[in-house]
Amino acid sequence: MRRAERGFTLLEVLVALFIVGTALIAALQAIGSLTRNSEGLRTTMMATWSAENRLVQIRLAGAFPAVGKTSFACPQGNLQLQCEEEVIISPNPLLRRVEVSVYDSANPNRRIIKLVQLVLK
Repeated sequence: MRRAERGFTLLEVLVALFIVGTALIAALQAIGSLTRNSEGLRTTMMATWSAENRLVQIRLAGAFPAVGKTSFACPQGNLQLQCEEEVIISPNPLLRRVEVSVYDSANPNRRIIKLVQLVLK
């Protein structure tokens, strides 16, 4: 009489390896996605700081800003950013609308953030 042998067949081992491999690939893709998302959030945060810094400078100056559009470098940390400030006349003559847009110097067509503030005369 033949005794039942213990252990896994080659097919069972291959199926188990396939499942483990698929799970590892999915985990690596998730980690890569989190890393890319983290870098995007960092860039957005730095751009927000640059725009807020400019809006605070305008408030602290206490002067009524002149209508027009200006562009200037506004680096933050190790990011080279370009800010564009546009002052627009509002329906109320005592207010001016100030819009600050921040762009990445490496990709000037992509606006990272735009902040808007009203300035009182």
